Order: sequence, then structure tokens, then C-alpha cells
Amino acid sequence: MRAEAQAHADQINAALALLRRFLDWDRALKRLEELNAKVEDQALWNDPKAAQDVMRERRRLEEAIAATRAIESELSDTVELMEMAEAEGDDAMVEEGLAALAELAERAERDKVAALLAGEADANDTYIEINAGAGGTESQDWAEMLQRMYTRWAERHKMKVELIDYHAGEQAGIKSATLLIKGENAYGYAKTESGVHRLVRISPYDSNARRHTSFSSVWVYPVVDENIDIEINESELRIDTYRASGAGGQHINTTDSAVRITHLPTGIVVQCQNQRSQHKNRAEAYNQLRARLYEAELQKREAEANATAANKTDIGWGHQIRSYVLQPYQLVKDLRTGVTSTAPGDVLDGDLDRFMAAALSQRVSGEKVVVEDVD
Repeated sequence: MRAEAQAHADQINAALALLRRFLDWDRALKRLEELNAKVEDQALWNDPKAAQDVMRERRRLEEAIAATRAIESELSDTVELMEMAEAEGDDAMVEEGLAALAELAERAERDKVAALLAGEADANDTYIEINAGAGGTESQDWAEMLQRMYTRWAERHKMKVELIDYHAGEQAGIKSATLLIKGENAYGYAKTESGVHRLVRISPYDSNARRHTSFSSVWVYPVVDENIDIEINESELRIDTYRASGAGGQHINTTDSAVRITHLPTGIVVQCQNQRSQHKNRAEAYNQLRARLYEAELQKREAEANATAANKTDIGWGHQIRSYVLQPYQLVKDLRTGVTSTAPGDVLDGDLDRFMAAALSQRVSGEKVVVEDVD
């Protein structure tokens, strides 16, 4: 088989292997049989919520198993046809086979990512919180660039973006901002972006045109819906109000409508100022707190389930996940997966899918997936 065809086949087989590992194939088949038996039991339908949960799990397993089997079958058929075409010297049929393998490889990647978005909160909307690191104007400008990058990424996927909280920098950029992104699988895709992002460039704020390194942190946590129960003890909260302000320091209004809530046991702080009503800001901040507490629980479960991945949950200033180098060369590199891009302008304009997909895959495989973009 030609090298190009072999490369496509290898890519498809790698995606299939990851899908099988993620599904725990034998267990998934057994579980599907159990779910089918439950659906046939009339007693199940006496509890609508339980029935809904069973049907949702069964549909997810059926779709994932069917998609995997379909790709395996098409791969086998296409390879067999190509080998026959090569033996008969039918170049036209070989070219058709190559095109079919390329299309199948793309489909396998899409199905792989879709299957990886099976966490209990992956389908939910998400908050993305951005904080500038030490470094004054440089880091604050970098934080604003990240805010724009995630806004553009969401817009590429037809998701709705709301600016929940915003604190402008003294001269430029932002000290912090919180985005609420609404769309299908928003949290599932964005959750791998939590960590410290590093920028290297010639500073536009340095009259000597020196190269600067800046850091900003990103924290991603899911919107908690009514199906997820998070208990909060009101006595463990400190609630502060302050005057909301927008970019440039101009006041949104002249009352203390902005709300900051501190969860004393964990030290988690959330705040909201995008509404004119203190009551609405308080409600939104409370939603953020529930989301942050839930995300902390998800991270705890992941660390307990896989001790080797515990370092992924430690989001601190020393935990860099990605570097964006604009000078002296053009390169974005994810330090966890090895995925690179030589088009940082595109990445900063929201082209993040390859990084997200590789990070999702690594959570399952535990292996570094090196993908270079040589555009």
C-alpha cells in the first residue's frame, strides 16, 4: 500500500484504538446489554428521571459503538479495494481509495473528539476566567489578548459570549475578566485550557524594543445546571459589594452594584458586575461559585482516579501549559501534548481546536501526541 494511504490508515487505527480504550470496549458492550435489558423492564418507566438517565447513557454508548464499528468496517473495505486496484494497475481506483481514506481519517478524528466529550458536565456552558500575572502593563495586555482569543474561538463555533466580570489595567489591557460561553459542549472543549499561558514578544510598551516574557492564567469551570446538586452553607460566605467599572475606568453606574463572594473554606473568590442590579449580580456570582465548587470536585475525582494525572489539576503560576512566541520566530507550542503551530496569528484569532483535541486525547491515552503545523 502506498505511503500516503498507510499514513491515513495509521491515523484511523490510532483514533480507533483511543476510542476503544476510552470506551473500555468489552465493558461497554456488556453495559449496553444491561441497559437494553433495563429499557425492556416496565418498572423502569415508573421513575421518569431514572428512565431518562438510562436512555441517555444507552444512546451515548450505542452511538459510540456504532461509529467505531462503522469506521473499522469502512477502513477494512477501502484497504482491500485499494490493494486489488494496485494489483490490477487501476490508478483511478487507487486515487479514489486515497480520497476515501483521507475523508475517513477526518471522520475518525471527529468521532474520537465527540466520544471524548462524554463527561457529566462536558455538554454544559462554561466560564473562562483570565487573570494577568506579575509584570504590569505587559501581562495585562497579554490577558486581554487571551480574552479576545477565547471570544474568537467561541464565535467560530457559533457560541454566545457574555462578559460577566471585567477589571481594566492601569494603562492597557485587563487585570482580570470572566467570560460566560454558551454553546453545545462548551465546557468539554474548553476545559483543557486551564493553566498558565506564556507570551514572548517584542514589547510595544518598551521604547528600547526589548523582548519580554509575560504570563496570564486561565481557569475554566462548567456552568452548573439544575441536575447537579451543589450544597453551599451561607455562613461560609463573605459577600462584598463595590462600584462596577468598565474599560478605561468609566463607571457603569454610580451605585455599589458589583458583587464579590468569597467561599471561606476553599478561598474561592467569584465576582460579577455586568448587571446594573446588585441582586442580579449576586445571583450570577452565586452561580459562578457553584460552578467553581463543582469544577473543584471534578478535578478531585480525576486526580483520585488517575494519580499520574494529578499534576494536571494543579493550576498555579508555575504550571505552564502553552507558549506563544511572536519573536524572534513564530511558534505556538503546547507543553503538555507537543502540538505546535507556526501561525500564532491564527491561534490568537481563535484557531484552538487542534490543541483542545490533542489535550482531550492525552487525558485518555496518557501519551504525548506531537502534531506540527507547517502552514
